[in-house]
Amino acid sequence: DKATDPGIPEENWECIQRFCDQVNADTDGPSLAPRLLAHKIQSPQEMEALHALTVLETCVNNCGERFHREIAKFRFLNELIKVLSPKYYGTWSSAKVKSRVTEVIFSWTVWFPQEVKIRDAYQMLKKQGIVKEDPELPEDKILPPPPPRPRNSIFDTDEEKSKLLARLLKSNHSEDLQAANRLIKSMIKEEQEKSAQVSRRVNTISEVSENVKHMDELLENYKRQELSRSDQETLQTLFQRCEKLRPLLFRLASETVGDDEALAEILQANDKLIQALRQYRQVVASH
Repeated sequence: DKATDPGIPEENWECIQRFCDQVNADTDGPSLAPRLLAHKIQSPQEMEALHALTVLETCVNNCGERFHREIAKFRFLNELIKVLSPKYYGTWSSAKVKSRVTEVIFSWTVWFPQEVKIRDAYQMLKKQGIVKEDPELPEDKILPPPPPRPRNSIFDTDEEKSKLLARLLKSNHSEDLQAANRLIKSMIKEEQEKSAQVSRRVNTISEVSENVKHMDELLENYKRQELSRSDQETLQTLFQRCEKLRPLLFRLASETVGDDEALAEILQANDKLIQALRQYRQVVASH
């Protein structure tokens, strides 16, 4: 109540910090705090709602992964959406509060890209026309820390950028904080592209393995004249898909720079694919 007191125009940082400490100290803190905050964010008093949003963002910065998991649930996201939706409190919530809520949800889609429910909730708001365009995030506001990073993250491997970032974050000058935020965003984008590339490689290699295995089984039966018409059609579909996977593997190989282990996996998958395609042509030709 003190941290969100509508009677004070400025944030009470001492109370906000004590609230965060309580969330971290209490076993049930991360699950109870979002409910309390949602109630305050929905307040008809503008200042109380704005203070509550500041508390929420401070908790995201300071209260760790359990708190992040709670705010990423539809149960909590729906409470924020109610502030924007004309079906609920959107008709009397102030423009300033609605703008801040939109900014908060959008910033989470940037900082927690792995949380599908946050992205879905935001996309739904855009689809319904409640959010017309993505808000501009303030450059001098340091956003929540990114989620746990994979091994070989750019934050760890690019020593020069990491040192520059650490220096900028220690500065008290607003232009340095703006530069830090821009650098973090570019590094996060690079990290996401790298992660998407790994995901494409894993999925493609997995698809090659499954298709080749299925094809081998059907070809063995085909050799013994034990293939029904539907199985023959399945076999032909698999062959066509495998042919399309070859250029995908070539593209993945060209993207894979400096990772010998990943390149070896791609080449091994390509060998299996060539062998399966060759066997298909031989068996089909003999029939």
